[in-house]
Amino acid sequence: MTSTTQRAELQAKIWKIANDVRGSVDGWDFKQFVLGTLFYRFISENFTNYIEGGDESVNYANYPDKDISPEIKDDAVKTKGYFIYPSQLFVNVARTANTNPNLNTDLKAIFDAIESSANGYPSEPDIKGLFADFDTTSTRLGNTVESKNARLAAVLKGVEELNFGNFEDTQIDLFGDAYEFLISNYAANAGKSGGEFFTPQHVSKLIAQLAMHKQDKVNKIYDPAAGSGSLLLQAKKHFDKHIIEEGFFGQEVNHTTYNLARMNMFLHNINYDKFNIALGDTLRDPHFIDEKPFDAIVSNPPYSINWIGSDDPTLINDDRFAPAGVLAPKSKADFAFVLHALSYLSGKGRAAIVCFPGIFYRGGAEQKIRKYLVDHNFVETIISLPPNLFYGTSISVTILVLSKKKPDTKVQFIDASGEDFFKKVTNNNVLTDEHIEKIMGIFDSKTDVPHVALAVDHTKIAENDYNLSVSAYVQAKDNREKINIAALNEEIAATVEKINALRISIDAIVHEIEN
Repeated sequence: MTSTTQRAELQAKIWKIANDVRGSVDGWDFKQFVLGTLFYRFISENFTNYIEGGDESVNYANYPDKDISPEIKDDAVKTKGYFIYPSQLFVNVARTANTNPNLNTDLKAIFDAIESSANGYPSEPDIKGLFADFDTTSTRLGNTVESKNARLAAVLKGVEELNFGNFEDTQIDLFGDAYEFLISNYAANAGKSGGEFFTPQHVSKLIAQLAMHKQDKVNKIYDPAAGSGSLLLQAKKHFDKHIIEEGFFGQEVNHTTYNLARMNMFLHNINYDKFNIALGDTLRDPHFIDEKPFDAIVSNPPYSINWIGSDDPTLINDDRFAPAGVLAPKSKADFAFVLHALSYLSGKGRAAIVCFPGIFYRGGAEQKIRKYLVDHNFVETIISLPPNLFYGTSISVTILVLSKKKPDTKVQFIDASGEDFFKKVTNNNVLTDEHIEKIMGIFDSKTDVPHVALAVDHTKIAENDYNLSVSAYVQAKDNREKINIAALNEEIAATVEKINALRISIDAIVHEIEN
C-alpha cells in the first residue's frame, strides 16, 4: 500500500468513525473526544517505542506496573516529558473498553496521572492540562454512566482499529496527518468558529514559505495567535527539521484551542523541549518577551476584533505600540497584532501575517500606523489573495510581509486574487503547489508583472496618503471586449441609412394604398 493510498484510507475511516460515534452530538462539540483519543493512542505508542528501544524481546504493555523503578520513570520524564505505566497504555485500556463498567472514571484517572507525572520537571507546563477538554463525565457522552462508557468505548475501539503501520517507518507522519485532517474537517464543518482556530494547510504553506524565504536557518519561529498550531507546523513540514534551531513558540487565548495546539506539536513528534505554547491574551498579556527576537513569525490573527486599546492608558507606552505613536482602534485590533509581531521580529527575519483588507486603506489611527510602517521601511510585500480560501468567511484577505532588512525603500504589491492563482474545489478556493510556487517566484524576483505585481517607492505611497491596498497600485487587467468606435459608427450610420430608405419605401406604399 502506498503512503498516499494509506493516508486516504486512514482519513476516510477516521472521519467515518468520528461521525458514527458522535451520534446526535454536534461534531464541533464532540471533537475533543476523537482528537483526544487519537492523541492518547499516539503518546502511548510513542512512549512504548521509547521504552522498548527497538528490542523485540521487550513488550512494555505486558509489564506489571510494580516492576517499573523510580529511576526508569525519572529518566523517561526527563526525556519524553511524561510517563505512562503499562496498565495506562491505550492498547490495554482499549482491549477491555467494552466490558469495563468504570471506563469513564478509569480514563480520567489515567489522564490525570499522565499529566501529574511531569510535575516538578521542565516539561510540566507543556503537559499540564493537556486532557482538560477530554471530560469523561460530560453529558455530551450521555446522561448515564452506562451511556457515557458506551460512547467512550466506541471512540476507543474505533481509533484502535486504525492501521498506522510500523511506528518507526510511518506512524508519526500518519498520526500527525490524521490529526490535522480531523481538525481541518471539523473546522470546515464548523464555519466561522472553525476558521478562528485553523488556517487551511495550503494557505499555511504559503505563509510559512514567505516568512522563511532564503533563510538557511532561523533561531526560532513564532505565532502570536497560534490557533491549533497549523501555521507553525507547516514550517516544520516544508523545511529541513534542523533549520529551526531553537523550536516553535506560540500564544493562544482560547483554552480548548491551546490544548489542541500542544497536542498537535506532540503528534508531529516535536518534543516538549522544542516547543512552547502559552495560554493568554497576546495583546494584554504577551509571553516570550525574554525569548525575542524571532527570525520567523507567521500569523493569522482574528479579523477586526475588539480590544482594550485606548481604554488602557499604559498601552501607548508599551514597547510594542509606542514607536507608532498611536494605538489600533478599539473596535479593530488588527494593527495591534501587526505591531506586536514587528516588535518580536529580529533584524534579519520576516513576518508573514494574514490581514483584513480594510486596514490597508482606512483613515484615522490605522493610516498613522501605516505611515509609521512605510516611513521606517518595514513593509516588504503586500499580497492580495483570492476570495473564499478560509473557513467561515468568503472575503479576499491580504498577506502583509514585514522585514527589517530591506535593501531598498520600495514596497512590492502582488495581486494574486485572479483566476490564475487558485483552483475551485467544492465551495472553497484552493492554492495548489503550482499557485504557491508562482506567487513565491514573483515575491522572490521583485520584478514588475503587468496587472499582477508592481514595486512602488515609498514616496509615491506617501503621496497616496499611505494607502497600501494592492488595487491602488496594480491595475487590474481589462477583460472587456475591445470595440473599434470608428468602425461601429460607420456600421450605425449605414444601418440608419437603410432604415431611412425603408421608411421612405413604406411611406410610398402606404400613400399608394390610400389613393
